[in-house]
Amino acid sequence: MAITVHCDIVSAEENLFSGLVERVVAHGELGDLGIEPGHTALLTPLKPGPVRIVKQGGEEEVVYVSGGYLEVQPNCVSVLADTAVRAGDIDEAAALQAKEHALKAMENQGADFDYSRALTQLAEAAAQLRTIQQIREKLGKH
Repeated sequence: MAITVHCDIVSAEENLFSGLVERVVAHGELGDLGIEPGHTALLTPLKPGPVRIVKQGGEEEVVYVSGGYLEVQPNCVSVLADTAVRAGDIDEAAALQAKEHALKAMENQGADFDYSRALTQLAEAAAQLRTIQQIREKLGKH
């Protein structure tokens, strides 16, 4: 049996995961992070994208987060997400539509255009689509 650590993934809406894990992989602000039992204490902002958890026994689950924080303590890993959704529940059509909307908004800038908001929407939609693609690759579906 592999060594495990307790992990919680929560958002403002719900608690998405709580249980023992062998590994957590997330996109931190300064790069990708691989957290395993015994990792040093850490607090870092998260970029939009997938958080992959390897549960006790080796089963994997992927959760999309739109941002938030990852905290590592000696006996617990916590993902505090702004918004989080299980990867299998992501609406691909809505993500594609959001990406197209953000791209069009950036092309047709008006006087009241908020470039940072459009860029944020584009980054979130692209991260959701990356998450879907990673799941498809893992499952062998292209």
